[in-house]
Amino acid sequence: MKDAFGLPQSLLVLGGTSEIALATARRLVARRARTVWLAGRPSPALEEAAGSLRALGADVRTVAFDALDPESHETALGKVFAEGDIDLVLLAFGVPGDQAHDERDPVRAVRVAQTNYTGAVSAGLVAARALQAQGHGSLVVLSSVAGERPRRADFIYGSSKAGLDAFAHGLGDALHGTGVHVMVVRPGTVRTARTAGRAAAPLDTTPGAVAAAIELGLRRRSETVWVPGLLRPVMSALRHAPRSLYRRLPL
Repeated sequence: MKDAFGLPQSLLVLGGTSEIALATARRLVARRARTVWLAGRPSPALEEAAGSLRALGADVRTVAFDALDPESHETALGKVFAEGDIDLVLLAFGVPGDQAHDERDPVRAVRVAQTNYTGAVSAGLVAARALQAQGHGSLVVLSSVAGERPRRADFIYGSSKAGLDAFAHGLGDALHGTGVHVMVVRPGTVRTARTAGRAAAPLDTTPGAVAAAIELGLRRRSETVWVPGLLRPVMSALRHAPRSLYRRLPL
């Protein structure tokens, strides 16, 4: 069960090697979370992530999970919930793709969509049903500001996140009043090992900052969280900009 401050004591991370997810798990472990499940494809990286959290005093277990195999999601998540209640499910898997290459290779483009959207729809529905059955818990979905209005430079990734964002908000409406809380997190560009060496983007952020925003959102039972918060008015303006103007912006 959640503690007196509304923070989880047990969590399941779907995307167990995600830098944002691990920053969030570290933060929650420091706040009394004791049981952590890391779900992902079996790999040295997944075991290394588990070890880093065990070193902080958490009881950490791993479970095999593949976003691209929705038929296995019921079984994989079922193993976790069979061991006891889960206070928080963090849906943190996804791939950025490579826009320039993916435009020329529809199979690669579809893989991005299947991972970021259809895989997330499957896992999100399975997790939501399990949370609803236990009568409490939060589902936190890592969306992206890229889904607010996809850009020419990343419309394949952006469209997949737009679909995920719409799905997660609809799921939150469907679960309203059931005891299950759904929170959508919309970070801007996140500086990670994957983006090392790239020029800084306007209003970019870090895994630690996203983790802090997630913690605050859980305390407040927020439904949508922007990271950084200034992105909310900025994206509101961009979302309503005329298309002819939007095309000319250096985005």
